[in-house]
This record gives sequence, structure tokens and C-alpha cells, in this order.
Amino acid sequence: MSSYPPQPKVRVAVFGSFYRGFHVLSEMLKGSIATQVQVVGVATDDVSSSFVSRERRVWSYPHTQIEEVMVEQLAVAHHVPIYKGRVKTDEFYDIYENNWRPDVCISATFGQRINARLFQYPPMGFYNLHPCINDGWPSHYAGPNPFQALLKDESDHAVIAMHEVDDGFDTGKLVALSEKIYFPPDASVIDLHKASSPLAAKFFAQELAKLLASCEMDFATE
Repeated sequence: MSSYPPQPKVRVAVFGSFYRGFHVLSEMLKGSIATQVQVVGVATDDVSSSFVSRERRVWSYPHTQIEEVMVEQLAVAHHVPIYKGRVKTDEFYDIYENNWRPDVCISATFGQRINARLFQYPPMGFYNLHPCINDGWPSHYAGPNPFQALLKDESDHAVIAMHEVDDGFDTGKLVALSEKIYFPPDASVIDLHKASSPLAAKFFAQELAKLLASCEMDFATE
């Protein structure tokens, strides 16, 4: 019988903020997939900066100071390196490529666009979690504030799309759609962030586990 050495943990970088970033990072650190992955770095929003397009994103809604930093605080508590500056800089490229060296990346409510140098680096892919409905892909609800667009259209639900990151805005190849998340009456954008984020995080963990299992199968057949 052939035997294979145990595979090292997959190196994951999380680009995230607010509730979606918090729950995704929590799943990577403490969820069922935590035994298979190592979080090597977290890029999170500096809400006081000018480069996170605050007026077009979740930070334009009333929120607390704790909500601004909860991803950062969780990362620090688990001794995970954090980065809050611009990601399209030589400083971050050096950290990303020489220190973090991620195998896979996930974006979960992150206020900066990801360029090709970043999304083409991880061998297992760079993915985003985006709320929409099952209206074809790319979704009509691509953009920085999908929950507001869904509420404006009086949708009673959303799904979370896991898709590859490319040069477009929420246009990369669709990987999977989550189950439906239904909206209560008079829900706000912030309500929907809070309600959907745990499901989005577990959905990503499940899809990542499938990806890891597929990679292990490929390794075993070599």
C-alpha cells in the first residue's frame, strides 16, 4: 500500500472587514476547516483612510467603532499579521509575496480593488463573496453596495455568490451560490450584513473544503 506524507496546512489570506470579514476569519481560525488551513495574513479596512471609498460602502451607514476594528482585533488575538494600508503598493506586494505567500485568498467586505498582481498570485485562487440573487452571472447586483440595490428592488432574499476575482467588478467566474437568505420586513443594509455573514462564512468554508479535497485527490493520483 502506498503512503503519502501529511500535507501542510493551506496558507490562507483574508481580505475583509465588518461582519462578513469577522465571520470568515472566525471560520478560518476556529471553524471545522481550521485544522486544514493557516491564516497567514489579514488585510482589513482603515476606515479613516481616503482609499476605501467609504461613501459608497457599508461604512457610510451608522456603525460603531468596535465594528470598524473587530476583524483587526480578532487577528491580533490569534497572532495573525494584519495590514491596513493600500494593497496596490510595493510595500504590500513585498509582504504578500515574501511573507504571507498565500495558497488561496478570500475577499469578504473589503474596501479596495484587487489588481492582477494580487489575484493571479495564489495557486489555488483568489475569491470574493458577493450578495446577489440567482439572476444569471455576472449578476445585476454587482457593485459596492448590493444589499442597498436588493432592498431598492424590494427583493425578499439574497444569495451569496462565491466567484473568482478578475479585472472586472464582481465579474469573475462563478464558483457556487449559497442557499437563500430571506429578509425580514423593514430590514436595513446593516441588518442584512449581520444576518447573512455567518452563513456566508460557513458557505465559503464548505466550498474551500471541497477545493482542498479536490487538490488532495489530484496529489494522490500523481
